[in-house]
Amino acid sequence: MIRIDQSQQQQLELAQFKLKSLLDITLAINANCSAHDLLQKYRDILCQGLNIRVISVFIVSQNWRNVLSAGVPETFGSNVDEVSSALSRFSNITRISDSNEPLLRYFDVVIPVFHKDIQLAYVLLGDITGGRLFGDESPVFSNLDFIQTLANIVAVALENKRLYKQALEQESLKKELEVASKLQAMLIPSPDSLPKNEFLDIATFYQPHSMVGGDYYDFMKLNVNEYGFCIADVSGKGISAAILMSNFQANLRILFQRSVPLINLIKDLNQNVNKNSQGERFVTFFIGKYNIRNKVLYYVNAGHNPPLLFKKEYSELMYLTSGCVGLGMLEEIPRLKVGSVHIGSGDKLLCFTDGLIEAENELGKAFGTIPIEGALTIDGSAADVVHYLRSELEQFIGTAAVNDDVSIMGIDFL
Repeated sequence: MIRIDQSQQQQLELAQFKLKSLLDITLAINANCSAHDLLQKYRDILCQGLNIRVISVFIVSQNWRNVLSAGVPETFGSNVDEVSSALSRFSNITRISDSNEPLLRYFDVVIPVFHKDIQLAYVLLGDITGGRLFGDESPVFSNLDFIQTLANIVAVALENKRLYKQALEQESLKKELEVASKLQAMLIPSPDSLPKNEFLDIATFYQPHSMVGGDYYDFMKLNVNEYGFCIADVSGKGISAAILMSNFQANLRILFQRSVPLINLIKDLNQNVNKNSQGERFVTFFIGKYNIRNKVLYYVNAGHNPPLLFKKEYSELMYLTSGCVGLGMLEEIPRLKVGSVHIGSGDKLLCFTDGLIEAENELGKAFGTIPIEGALTIDGSAADVVHYLRSELEQFIGTAAVNDDVSIMGIDFL
């Protein structure tokens, strides 16, 4: 019969405890226990199982956070800058014999946790609250390898949980963006809804930078003799720009259908943009009213890229610039001028957003207005002009990324 002394018995029990602890942690991870429960298991193993009295765990991923503490004041680690400054210099397990850092006065050892060279966490351990007990007989140092292994398992599990949660949030956001994209597409007139009659023929192109965009154009019949149209661009990109543009579109349609004069319409829209953007965004905007009987186009250009009108009779190009500053730039618009121009049969108008002229190729050169001017002079319809510009833009950009929404509206006056 083999006899074992008390020391051997203790070592055996410790080894069994460590194996059981590793199994418990692994089972908890496999059971998808919460981060809180996982950290509590880790704390119980160290405090109750190994008799370690002072613990603090900082998670580094994204933001420094103190996720577990024992044996230290409640305010310990609340200063994130102090924590990151004190701990970032440690890349290996380090015994703290003496440190000028007030943050480390409670601890005996710092255990950095890395995974694939990515910094995940720092585990700080001590034996006696308010002081140190040096020597390999302390529970910290005698079980350091096991504590480090356990720390790596727990930290990697927490990081995987974070990444999984992040992936779910991104997938949810992607689905929300898909819905928002479909809803926004409903606000942009379809080709079939645009006028194609004895007075007008409309062609358009819309390419958002991402799933949702900040560009908008519209065309509607106001009454028997008048058509209204517009093109707009919200500063910035993304969801917030798309939301502001959706609100802008709703208000514009209400004002348009009430036959509000252009000056009043612009002032009302300016108030609306200021209210909804809180001064953080603005809208460049071009709006026109065309009377098919007297052949006059009335318009206001509110800080937008001037549309280009081709006068067929004189083979001349004319930029439509009369108007005011962009909407939302100022609380009150200081000066506002309504422009007017007589339209002849065969004239063509091209409206566009800055995503077209500012599009850059691989060399960083902008597309500019020269191709637009050239496109309008070709012998063809507005649809031909829009198609030509799309082809020219695609060829010009090449493999370069499109970094803004691109909208084009071409109008044939017949």
